[in-house]
Parts: sequence; structure tokens; C-alpha cells
Amino acid sequence: MAAPAVSPTPRHPAFVRVTHWVTVLAFAALVLSGVEILISHPRFYWGDTGHSGMPALFQLPIPASRGHVPTGFKTVLPDQNGWSRSLHFEAAWLVVFAGVVYGLMGLASRHVQRELVPSAAELRGPALARVLRDHLRFAKPEAGYNVLQRLAYFSVVFIAFPLMIWTGLAMSPAIVGLFPGAMAVFGGHQSARTLHFLGFGLLMLFLVAHVAMVIRAGFRQRVNAMITGGGTHQ
Repeated sequence: MAAPAVSPTPRHPAFVRVTHWVTVLAFAALVLSGVEILISHPRFYWGDTGHSGMPALFQLPIPASRGHVPTGFKTVLPDQNGWSRSLHFEAAWLVVFAGVVYGLMGLASRHVQRELVPSAAELRGPALARVLRDHLRFAKPEAGYNVLQRLAYFSVVFIAFPLMIWTGLAMSPAIVGLFPGAMAVFGGHQSARTLHFLGFGLLMLFLVAHVAMVIRAGFRQRVNAMITGGGTHQ
């Protein structure tokens, strides 16, 4: 008697694919608008107050779009601060929506537990060392997620993005007025802005590494899987 056929399930469920591409588009808008916001005042401070007359904690070596900001450059870039703040705000809420959908459906379907949470065996020293060695040698990735990928994806989804949202809200006077204690944890408006920028830098490093690994593993195949769900589990 023939064994009953087992229906294949997509490598990436529909909710993963949809939230992934929504986040890609929203993140692109956040990067574009965030850079435009940044160049209006490319100096960073710590505490609640920061302005052009204060010494900066650090500053970026780029011109500003406002002439009164001391950057060391004589060039003043065009000021795009209006539309960029509106786009940044709207794109951020789109990321929040995609993240909530992904988190709830991922936990309910056990996708998060199955794909993003490393097993105890994967976290042991020899296993970690082997995966790290393969990464440093630029070995072609195996099928499925290894322990470093699981840790990276989990950290980005459940730590980095929530902290970016939290620090972003901590820069809003309206939100701070409603939840002063939750927002004061960062030490003030300017501290939240500085942490927000540093978080952006870490996310960009993750993005570069993620795209590099996708290219290394087979760009067309991996992108097709994230669009169609191809590369099935049996």
C-alpha cells in the first residue's frame, strides 16, 4: 500500500513574506528620511539638551542643511527637514504594524520558536566555534538558519527594532508627556537621539551582512523563496 503523500509547506509562510517586504519598503523610507533629518543637525549630545552652542559628544564629518550648525564646512545643504520628518513618522508606524503582525503570528504558529530560537546544542562552545569559523572563511551557508543567523534575526526583530521605536518615541514631546517615566530611562531627549543613531548604525551593519549572505547563498533562489515561499519543507 502506497504511503500517503505529504503536502509540502512553504519554506517561508505567507505572513513572513508579507511582513518581510513591508519592512523592506518601510526601512528604505526610514533610511532616506532619516538621513535627511540627520543632516539638518549632524551633531550628537547626551542628556536632555543639545544645541549649536554646546560642545557635541561627537559629530559626523558632513555639512549641515542649516547654516548656524557648526560643522567645519562652508557648504550648506538644501533643507529637506519638513517632508522627511513626515515620511519618517509614517514609515515608522508601518514597521510597528509589520512587527506586531510578525510577532503575534510567529509566536502563535511557533515559527519564532522553531526558526529564530537556538537550541541548547547550537549554543554549546564547539557548535558555535564551528559556525563562526565557517563564517570567517566565507563558507557557503547551509540550508536553514545556523545559530549565528538565529541569534542575529532574533536580536534584530525582538531587541533592536523595539529599542529603535522606543528611542524614537522618547524624542516626541507628546509621548514623553504621556509616559515620562518610560521615556526618561534614556536620560533625556538628546540621549535618546544619540542612541537612536547608534542603533541605526547597527541595523545598517546587519543589513550589509544579511544581503552579503543572501548573495553568497544564492541571491535568485533566496529572493524567490521570500517572494513565492519556494524551497519547501516536507
